[in-house]
Amino acid sequence: MWTWLEKVIGTYDKPLVLTKAMEVKRARTKRGRYKGDDKSTKDVNEAWVGGKAPKKRKVYKIGGKKYTLKKRLKTS
Repeated sequence: MWTWLEKVIGTYDKPLVLTKAMEVKRARTKRGRYKGDDKSTKDVNEAWVGGKAPKKRKVYKIGGKKYTLKKRLKTS
Protein backbone atom coordinates (compact mmCIF):
# COMPACT_ATOMS: atom_id res chain seq x y z
CA MET A 1 0.00 0.00 0.00
CA TRP A 2 2.82 2.42 0.83
CA THR A 3 5.33 1.19 -1.75
CA TRP A 4 5.09 4.45 -3.68
CA LEU A 5 6.28 6.31 -0.58
CA GLU A 6 9.11 3.85 -0.04
CA LYS A 7 10.18 4.32 -3.66
CA VAL A 8 10.29 8.09 -3.18
CA ILE A 9 12.26 7.84 0.07
CA GLY A 10 14.58 5.20 -1.36
CA THR A 11 14.00 2.43 1.17
CA TYR A 12 12.01 0.25 -1.25
CA ASP A 13 13.58 -3.11 -1.98
CA LYS A 14 12.05 -6.20 -3.48
CA PRO A 15 10.10 -8.07 -0.81
CA LEU A 16 11.51 -11.17 0.81
CA VAL A 17 9.86 -14.40 -0.24
CA LEU A 18 8.99 -17.25 2.10
CA THR A 19 10.04 -20.63 0.75
CA LYS A 20 9.64 -24.10 2.15
CA ALA A 21 12.55 -25.27 4.31
CA MET A 22 14.82 -27.64 2.40
CA GLU A 23 15.41 -30.98 4.00
CA VAL A 24 19.06 -31.99 4.20
CA LYS A 25 19.67 -35.68 4.75
CA ARG A 26 21.98 -37.22 7.29
CA ALA A 27 24.26 -39.99 6.12
CA ARG A 28 23.43 -43.47 7.37
CA THR A 29 25.35 -46.71 7.85
CA LYS A 30 24.35 -50.05 6.33
CA ARG A 31 22.27 -50.75 9.43
CA GLY A 32 20.38 -47.49 9.05
CA ARG A 33 21.99 -45.67 11.94
CA TYR A 34 23.38 -42.16 11.65
CA LYS A 35 27.03 -41.82 10.66
CA GLY A 36 29.35 -39.64 12.67
CA ASP A 37 31.82 -37.11 11.34
CA ASP A 38 35.43 -38.23 10.95
CA LYS A 39 37.44 -35.49 12.66
CA SER A 40 40.66 -36.43 10.81
CA THR A 41 39.24 -35.09 7.52
CA LYS A 42 38.82 -31.32 7.89
CA ASP A 43 37.31 -30.57 4.45
CA VAL A 44 34.64 -33.31 4.35
CA ASN A 45 31.79 -33.91 6.79
CA GLU A 46 30.83 -37.59 6.56
CA ALA A 47 27.78 -37.12 8.78
CA TRP A 48 25.85 -35.42 5.96
CA VAL A 49 25.00 -36.61 2.45
CA GLY A 50 27.07 -34.51 0.04
CA GLY A 51 29.90 -33.91 2.51
CA LYS A 52 28.80 -30.53 3.88
CA ALA A 53 26.66 -29.67 6.88
CA PRO A 54 23.75 -27.33 6.16
CA LYS A 55 23.95 -23.67 7.08
CA LYS A 56 21.76 -22.64 9.99
CA ARG A 57 18.79 -20.53 8.91
CA LYS A 58 16.02 -18.99 10.91
CA VAL A 59 12.86 -21.05 10.47
CA TYR A 60 9.41 -19.50 10.85
CA LYS A 61 6.31 -21.57 11.62
CA ILE A 62 3.12 -20.36 9.98
CA GLY A 63 0.03 -22.50 10.29
CA GLY A 64 2.02 -25.57 11.33
CA LYS A 65 4.35 -25.42 8.29
CA LYS A 66 8.01 -24.44 8.39
CA TYR A 67 9.29 -21.58 6.20
CA THR A 68 12.65 -19.85 5.78
CA LEU A 69 13.39 -16.44 4.29
CA LYS A 70 15.00 -16.39 0.88
CA LYS A 71 16.67 -13.19 -0.24
CA ARG A 72 16.33 -12.19 -3.86
CA LEU A 73 19.39 -11.08 -5.77
CA LYS A 74 19.35 -7.56 -7.11
CA THR A 75 19.22 -7.48 -10.89
CA SER A 76 20.21 -4.24 -12.55
